[in-house]
Amino acid sequence: MKYSIIVPVFNRPDEVDELLESLCRQTVKDFEVVIVEDGSERPCKEVCQKYEERLDLKYFMKKNSGPGQSRNYGAERAKGEYLIVLDSDVVLPEGYLKAVDDELEREPADAFGGPDCAHESFTETQKAISYSMTSFFTTGGIRGGKKKLDKFYPRSFNMGIRRDVYLRLGGFSKMRFGEDIDFSIRIFKAGCRCRLFPKAWVWHKRRTDMRKFFRQVYNSGIARINLYKLYPESLKLVHLLPMVFTVGVICLFLIACFARIMMVYGNPTDFFTWYYIVLAAIAPIILYSLLIFTDSAIKNRSLPIGFISIGAAFVQLMGYGFGFIEAWWKRCVLKKDIFQAFEKSFYD
Repeated sequence: MKYSIIVPVFNRPDEVDELLESLCRQTVKDFEVVIVEDGSERPCKEVCQKYEERLDLKYFMKKNSGPGQSRNYGAERAKGEYLIVLDSDVVLPEGYLKAVDDELEREPADAFGGPDCAHESFTETQKAISYSMTSFFTTGGIRGGKKKLDKFYPRSFNMGIRRDVYLRLGGFSKMRFGEDIDFSIRIFKAGCRCRLFPKAWVWHKRRTDMRKFFRQVYNSGIARINLYKLYPESLKLVHLLPMVFTVGVICLFLIACFARIMMVYGNPTDFFTWYYIVLAAIAPIILYSLLIFTDSAIKNRSLPIGFISIGAAFVQLMGYGFGFIEAWWKRCVLKKDIFQAFEKSFYD
């Protein structure tokens, strides 16, 4: 068997249904599906049973241990030459496995991954979040699509690796977030060849509202510092950009607020001086918002999505920035270890 598709699941039976339906439509059929239920309160066993005659499907239930350990659990029970790790909130186009096949025939790879995009059925908020996670004007250039600003590090929503390499490296670590980047770094350190497969893309729902999205990117910011403590060389200049953006927006906002107060309570002769300071402070924020709105509205062909994308972009950059700053303070300044600094969010 060539491919084993491994999907960890936690309380998402509806999403698993959509993913399995999309797997039934693949033009390449040489694969099995391994579903690992990670201690869910709303299991997807009945959903999986619907597809037992249409797919080579294995379903396992285990105690909750996080996505990384659940992927390892599935990998130990998989038979494919290549393991493809997917999140439960993705849907595959029918040519996904064919694109993977074509790339591997063209040029071998020990590990690989592909980009993501929004499906037409996604809500406006989901499309805006997808835009913010893939746009060049946020951090999409870091994450990669057709071109990369840095090495390509596969993410666990769409990640493939040779089974023998996976087992030799011990799979994913016990980290609750950032475990996919940790694994990708170890793949590179082992001298393995890792490639981006641009045509092996998936529809990725990500988070359904801004609160959940903020928590996701906040954890990503924390993970970046935790990864830096493990692999100092992994921290690049591009990874600092969300933190710089966050500090910059806060400073501009405070300057604008102070200048506005001085317009009211300061010397009347200085009114216009403070007025122009307010304009100068808010101008970069407004211009960036207009850039995001215009680009998203054009790409999504929707003015409402353009407006929502402004909020999504600020949530994505500043959520990551706040997590990065908190982790830097706790891990680099206060010298706490991972467990001391993030006992609840890291291990719960």
